[in-house]
Amino acid sequence: MDEKRRLHIHISVDDIEESIAFYNVQFGAEATKVKEDYAQWLVDDLSLNFAISTRGDEKGLNHLGVQYESDEALLEAQHEFEAKGIKGKVEEGAVCCYKESNKYWVTDPTGLIWENYHSMDDIEVFGIDTKDTQDGCCVPSFGKFSETPSCTPTKSDEGCCS
Repeated sequence: MDEKRRLHIHISVDDIEESIAFYNVQFGAEATKVKEDYAQWLVDDLSLNFAISTRGDEKGLNHLGVQYESDEALLEAQHEFEAKGIKGKVEEGAVCCYKESNKYWVTDPTGLIWENYHSMDDIEVFGIDTKDTQDGCCVPSFGKFSETPSCTPTKSDEGCCS
């Protein structure tokens, strides 16, 4: 197939205007279509990094993200979020998903977590935790349980996993 394809992700939101403002920053582009109850972004320069794993307590959408090609580009995105009043969580040297990465986590107005990141090196472990737990890394919940963006308590333990 020679034709271009796009990944389509549709997310239900609470406040359309607040969400449009957030996603204009997330994608670095204005929405291409805006209706009273709908907005769409056709982002030509964004390719896909899709991953699955058996990690995490909840099945389904874990988080969304944008992978950057350099730390400079990631830092530029972080500054753009902050300039627009969207405060996130910095995580430097994260060991997660068989990569070492620098990250800037943000939450959209509906509560969906976005991982903005630049990966430096491949590594041989899924993640580093007090133990390589089933929920492991890349199960972000910053601001809920601790300062660690990848920390999610297990069902049997109400404390933080790390």
